[in-house]
Formats: sequence, structure tokens, C-alpha cells
Amino acid sequence: MDFDDTPEEATFRAEARAWLEANAVAKGHPDDYSHEFFEVGADWEHLDKRCRDWHRRRFEGGWAGLSYPREYGGRGGTTMHELIFGQELADFGEHNGMFSVAHNMVGPALLEVGTDDQRRRFIPAMLRGDEIWCQLFSEPDAGSDLAGLGTRAERDGDEFVVNGQKIWTTYANHSQWGILLARTDLDAPKHRGITYFLVDMATPGIEIRPIVEMTSGTHFCEVFFTDVRVPAANILGGESALNQGWRAAVHTLANERNMIGSAPTSADLEGLLTLARETGSIDDPLVRQELARTYTTISLLRYFGYRAQTAFSRGATPGPETSVSKLLYSNHLRDSTRLGKAILGAQGMLDGTEGGEWPAYFGFRFVWAVHSSIAGGTSEVQRNILGERVLGLPAEVRLDGGPFRPAARADK
Repeated sequence: MDFDDTPEEATFRAEARAWLEANAVAKGHPDDYSHEFFEVGADWEHLDKRCRDWHRRRFEGGWAGLSYPREYGGRGGTTMHELIFGQELADFGEHNGMFSVAHNMVGPALLEVGTDDQRRRFIPAMLRGDEIWCQLFSEPDAGSDLAGLGTRAERDGDEFVVNGQKIWTTYANHSQWGILLARTDLDAPKHRGITYFLVDMATPGIEIRPIVEMTSGTHFCEVFFTDVRVPAANILGGESALNQGWRAAVHTLANERNMIGSAPTSADLEGLLTLARETGSIDDPLVRQELARTYTTISLLRYFGYRAQTAFSRGATPGPETSVSKLLYSNHLRDSTRLGKAILGAQGMLDGTEGGEWPAYFGFRFVWAVHSSIAGGTSEVQRNILGERVLGLPAEVRLDGGPFRPAARADK
């Protein structure tokens, strides 16, 4: 792997840094909103406006869609440019926020599979900050086994009529569009009868119910589809991609895992060190051991990031190994949060109003950390991917290779 920028990358990094210093809010500034998405009682109307303003500013300045072709409103650069800009952006008080699904998951899927008309319609609006997207994949009976999804899309002329339910949909109640997986062929094996749709979230028949989480926040939603009509033109990739949605879904999920696994972590260690010093536990050998373990994990995540960065720099695309970063990040979020609670001791049982800043911070993370072992594919799924596709271990026995419509599923 390469640890240093090439001369061209170093020049681009300096250019990006200069633009951010002139146009982005600094960390710690009163207008810094980079952490508000993870706060209880976040003002979503305010965050919606800030995100849209930020992305419009990037678009107008020529810094949106760095790796997207110019014909779709991008800059015509490479994924490496996206990575470098993201690394520099982490030092500022801005956040991709509600556009993370659009830019990290939907956009790449459109470039990989979408028709030219779909790219021209959706990518510029996405990059300008006009439209927020959500991911309509998981279902109550199809989480880890996503290909077992039961939401139906039945053909009716030039439209498909969709019925079913999705769950854990981030920002569904703030989104204008969604990417939807639905079953269009019951007689095909489960991976081969799925179609990938682009859905207008204002379509009649869509009902969105925010889910109140353990954090008291409402990032996630249930989404119900009752006779929702979706134009056949909204199949990702066009009519020829009917029943071929699983390949695009795998591509989208890999991008999601890479997005989660590349989340900034340096602030985690800084916060733990500050807390240990303030509580006088910095010299406790057990605390020091766990701090060293945290540092080691963060270093590994950084090196895995360098590995992916090297692949992008050479024009390659990381594959199933993105599951390593995602799994490692999930474990890190859980373990570092538990360490923070342990350092706080009894004070860690207090909430924010009673305990102050640190109990509020680690109290929120303690319940929020659970999501990282589920979102983007559970930790168990990541281990299966690594075992089978990276290490080459024998695959699990699978008994569901036949048609999706067996008697056992008739009433599902």
C-alpha cells in the first residue's frame, strides 16, 4: 500500500484545503453542525437547510461530485479525489448528512447501472443538493437475508404496482426519492427475481412512520407501500434490468459498508484521552491498556483506509474486503464506548442533564453503537462474506436455490 500522496494528489489536497478554509465552517465554530445529526432532539429542519446550502455551495464552486463525469454536473476526477476531499473535510464543521445515501450509494449505482436518461435526471439534482435519497432495502422478514425480501412489484402496463413494507430506512421522512428492491418474479430463485427501482417518495400509497430509537432520535423509519404505482422507466438500468436488481444491490451494499467503515475515528481517541486525564485515571494500568487497544484499532482502520485508497489511486475497486473495515469499525464503536462508560464509573449512569458533557456524550454513543453492528449488513453477515469470499472457506449449506414461490412462502 502507499502512504503518501502522488505529486498530483498532493497538489489536489492543497487546493481542496484552501477552498475549504475559504468556504467551510471551522470545527468548534458556533455554526459547526457536524455532530448535530447524532444529538437527541436534533432540529431536522435546520439540518436539512444546512446540508442543502453546503452542497449547493460545493456544486457552484466545482467541488461536488468530484469523481462524476462533467456531463452530469461532476468534476470529472477520480474516486481518489473524493477520498482526499473527504479526509480534508473531516477537519471542518460541515457534514454530508442527509446526502450520504445519495452520494455514496445511489450515485455510484446510477453510474454503474443506470441509463443515460436516469443519470441526467438524477445526478445533477443530487449534487446540487436539491434531492435527498433513502434506501428501501431491509424488511421485517428480510434483514440479514436481504434476498429473501417479500415486497412485490407486479406489472400493470407501463407501471409496476408495489405492495409491502420496508424498515430501518434512514431519513425516509426527509427524502424526495428512494432506491427500492422489490420482487418481480416469484418463480425465479430468490436472487434472480428482484428488481431495483427508483421511487418518488411523494407517490400516493407510501406511508412513512418514524421509529423512536433508544436514543430518543428518529433517524430510521418504517415505510409501507399500498398499491404504489412506479413507472417501468424507473427501473434502474431500464427494462433490460428487470429481475436483475441483485447485482446492483450488491454494488450498493459494498459502497455502504465502505462508507460506514471509513467513518472518522480520531476524535474517539482524543475524547477518551481527555476524559481519562480529567478523571485522573490516565495512570491506571488497565485504562492505559484499553486506550492502547483503542489506538491500535484506530490505526488498523486507518491502514485499511490507506489500502482502499491505494486501490482507488491505481484505478481498482476494493471488493468484499470492505467487510473488514465495516466489521472492525462496528467493534471499535462498541468497545470505545464501553471504555468511556468504564472511565466515568458511576457518573456514567447519569444522563446529560444531570451528569454533564461526558456522560451525555458516552450515554448517547452507548445506545447508538448498537446500530453499527446491524446497518450495512450485520456483523455475522460480514464474517460470512470474509470467510467465503476472502479466505476461501467452505460456503454455508444453502437450501433455498429453487423458485421463490414454494408452498412454505405461499402466504408470505
